[in-house]
Amino acid sequence: MSSVVAVKKKRPGMASMGAIYRRELLSYLTTPTAYVFVAVFLFAIGLFTFQVGGFFEARRAELTAFFAFHPWIFMVFLPAVAMRLWAEETRSGAIELLLTLPAPTWSLVLGKYLAAWTVAAVALLLTTPLWVTVNLLGHPDNAAIFTGYIASLLMAGAYLAIGSAMSAITPAQIVAFVLAVMVAFLLTALGLPLVSDFFSGFVGGAVAESISRFSILYHFDAAQRGVVEFRSIFYFLSLIALCLGFTALAVDARRGG
Repeated sequence: MSSVVAVKKKRPGMASMGAIYRRELLSYLTTPTAYVFVAVFLFAIGLFTFQVGGFFEARRAELTAFFAFHPWIFMVFLPAVAMRLWAEETRSGAIELLLTLPAPTWSLVLGKYLAAWTVAAVALLLTTPLWVTVNLLGHPDNAAIFTGYIASLLMAGAYLAIGSAMSAITPAQIVAFVLAVMVAFLLTALGLPLVSDFFSGFVGGAVAESISRFSILYHFDAAQRGVVEFRSIFYFLSLIALCLGFTALAVDARRGG
């Protein structure tokens, strides 16, 4: 916490965000949280890719089976990372000191969030040997794989932002985790054909299609096929901004109280 206290009043924005980021990242490195997340994520994505997705049985140099499971794995794993962002501060009592710092709320929210996103980015980076492997086995569409990674990183950011918002409204980490998974599942499942067919039976196909466009899955599926759409990037960035804005409001309410 010493690096946070040392934030100068005359530079309350970016400097405080950097201090919070370094503090939060250090906490990940000095506790088992990040290591457990990365290890279990790599095990789970490998299991689903090779065993469930039939990577070798497909006999194609592509990572479709790899990316297909990202939304469902992230939907559970990333809320587990994000649930501690604010709930842990409340449990330990550190939030009292954190909220007395001469730093704007947005810098606190962004610093903690970016540290969690960095952990997710490292986990994704550690899967790139699989990308190298498919290039050794054949001639994959590397542009599609690259856009798939970018979309996966943005999607990870969206799930973490949802988790951050839920962590800010409750002091209980388990409650924050359950709420984040529920919201993440809702935003993911809206893009499933089964859900679209259900809605089309009540409100018509056009409205059902519009509803599905609010789904994380809808925008991720388009991007991982190599289709880079501005609306998908805008969707993910907007969802992240909305959730972080909600987080800032929740933290401000505590600070004001």
